Amino acid sequence: MSRPEPVLAPSVFVLYGATGDLARRMVLPAFFRLAQEGLLPPGWRLIGNGRGDVSHENFQARVHEALTEFGPHPEEGPWEEFRSRLRFAGGGFSSDDPGHLLEVIEESERELGESAQLVHYLAVPPSAFGPLTEALGEHGLAARSRVVYEKPFGVSMDSFLQLDAAVHGVLEESQVFRIDHFLGKEATQDLHVTRFANRLFSGVWDGEHLAEVQIDVPETLDVADRASFYDGTGAILDMLVTHLFQVAAEVAMEPPASLASEDLANAREKVIGAFRPLRREDVVLGQFEGYRDIDGVPHDSRTETFVAVRLWVDNDRWRGVPFLLRTGKQLAQSRQQVSLVFRDPDAAVHELPALGNVLSFDLSGTGSLGLSLVVKRPGPTPELRSTHIDLPLSSVEGADPLPPYVRLIHDVLLGDRSLFTRPDGLEHVWKVAGELVGDKPEPLPYRRGSWGPDAANELAGPHGWLLSGG
Repeated sequence: MSRPEPVLAPSVFVLYGATGDLARRMVLPAFFRLAQEGLLPPGWRLIGNGRGDVSHENFQARVHEALTEFGPHPEEGPWEEFRSRLRFAGGGFSSDDPGHLLEVIEESERELGESAQLVHYLAVPPSAFGPLTEALGEHGLAARSRVVYEKPFGVSMDSFLQLDAAVHGVLEESQVFRIDHFLGKEATQDLHVTRFANRLFSGVWDGEHLAEVQIDVPETLDVADRASFYDGTGAILDMLVTHLFQVAAEVAMEPPASLASEDLANAREKVIGAFRPLRREDVVLGQFEGYRDIDGVPHDSRTETFVAVRLWVDNDRWRGVPFLLRTGKQLAQSRQQVSLVFRDPDAAVHELPALGNVLSFDLSGTGSLGLSLVVKRPGPTPELRSTHIDLPLSSVEGADPLPPYVRLIHDVLLGDRSLFTRPDGLEHVWKVAGELVGDKPEPLPYRRGSWGPDAANELAGPHGWLLSGG
């Protein structure tokens, strides 16, 4: 169902890396979903860019294939109208050679009949961010553009600072959208709403009442379809310093001045500055057995496919409370869960069930909230049990959830930067993880389908990992 939105200016959306895996799996399906929902501008064009010489018709067929494989299926939406607005500009794009992009942009602007907003989406490896940004400046495209950068935005403190300087040499910060799709998840946004809009939780969101926080994102996925890319990235850059750190900041932030987007972003970025730099004793890395046998992976690769860390937030609210973060490939389950484990009450209640009081957020799909409570088991004896209730966010009256990439691309079209990362927070991220990235310990082997190296269970402490029970 279409929803009322501000009228958007005509837009030309340029997708770099348009025939790559990220574009096929995420960006193109998200753009088609926006068309289904009626959330695109009345006038728009999507221009795919790449090195190959691909015709408009061939690119349209490739987009159809991507939607057929990853959804939404073309038959479920306005495919013919959508198809008619797709273009392709081959020949690459660089400072020395713009290929065919400039002429296809000019043609699209003539078709729209007005001065169009330009949106450049860089669905390319991070090494291409700097050169493409410089090319935007060189060919006069920067002044009226918004530019979306995928993660990771830098792979170390030095590379981040170099990239940040290169980007700000061409663009104003207000034009920059550094995407982290975990911030666009419905349940991630409910982390602060549940806390700040409900007095039931706002007064107990601290170390006095919480024993620990777990942010657990295990994956059953392999990496065989993108092995060479993944081997140059690993779990730390792919997940930890991007998604998991941002979610930890959502949990740990101090109360913002308001729930307005800029105030929330300020609070999220500020608390990252209180994250303690990671130490080796707070980190476990792993590599699943057989990883080095995958085509594209060096036989002596030390790239980690698993990372678990114990993160500390050095401020009055969280001092002494461990934030346990874990993610990895080829694990026993695929989940995305944030769990706040409450301390046992100071009362004359004996034989409490373990982990009886937990507030959890399932970040996957449309998201859900869960609450574990200690209750008396109905019956003649005073036996205590823990019970769990779930609230699927899709069941909320009037719910019309959007997948994260759909939400975030729409925010780019609106010019809303509240769910995108900022350079101050990213610089703090590299201060926290810089030593680990620069001197990584040897990854420990683990079986495919397991919960990772046994050492990660020791890291978790007495409660263990809630998802794996260890």
